[in-house]
Amino acid sequence: MIGGSIGFALGTVVGFSRLAEAPFDRSIQMIRAIPFLAMLPLVIVWFGVDEGGKIFLVSLGVMFPIYINTVLGIRQVDPKLLELGRVTGLSNATLIRRIVLPGALPSILAGVRYALAVAWLALVIAETIATSSGIGYLAMDAREFLRTDVIVLTIVVYATIGVASDAVARLLERRLLAWHPNYAAGERR
Repeated sequence: MIGGSIGFALGTVVGFSRLAEAPFDRSIQMIRAIPFLAMLPLVIVWFGVDEGGKIFLVSLGVMFPIYINTVLGIRQVDPKLLELGRVTGLSNATLIRRIVLPGALPSILAGVRYALAVAWLALVIAETIATSSGIGYLAMDAREFLRTDVIVLTIVVYATIGVASDAVARLLERRLLAWHPNYAAGERR
């Protein structure tokens, strides 16, 4: 929620304003280019091996897909729809609420689905290397005692949670995009 909210807020600002793009986008893209593993020692120094480090890494990982897809979604809204909204006298707030955000929603939700996968990756990395509890810690502890059954179980747990979270995201997608012809309830993709 933390990373998603930050990514959505920054993506909205940059998506609507070319002036905001200059100070924000370059910095965000520079941070995005840094791999998780490269940041891990710094995260351990800043947060220790507590939950704070895990929350930071997951939030950071989640922020980028949502940011990028929010900017992309806003900028890909059909200009003719925006013009039509202005011609019919819609205020800027109504234009955003009725045309821009619904038009950007498919891209934003695609970002959410991708962010969930990145969140699991970041969590696995954080729990495997920099923690004293969690599923990743259990797997690393099992490695010390050559307990492949426990290691395989942790992998299955991660996979099950990942599939379940993707199913929730797909359900959210179907509900929020029921109006969209490409996401109609009866159609399969």
